[in-house]
Amino acid sequence: MTDIDLIIKSKIKSAVPDMSVAGEVPEALNKKVKEILDKASERAKANGRRTVQARDL
Repeated sequence: MTDIDLIIKSKIKSAVPDMSVAGEVPEALNKKVKEILDKASERAKANGRRTVQARDL
C-alpha cells in the first residue's frame, strides 16, 4: 500500500476534545490502520474476493 495519510490530526482532536494530541499520533494511527487494511486485503484475497469487507477487519 502506498504511503497516504488516512488519519487527519484535526479529526483526532475532534474525537478527543478535552485532550491535546501529540504530533506523532496521526503517523502512529496511520501505521496501525495500514496494517489492519493490509491484513484485511490478504484475508479477502485468501477467500477469493477482490473486495475488502468489514468481516475482513
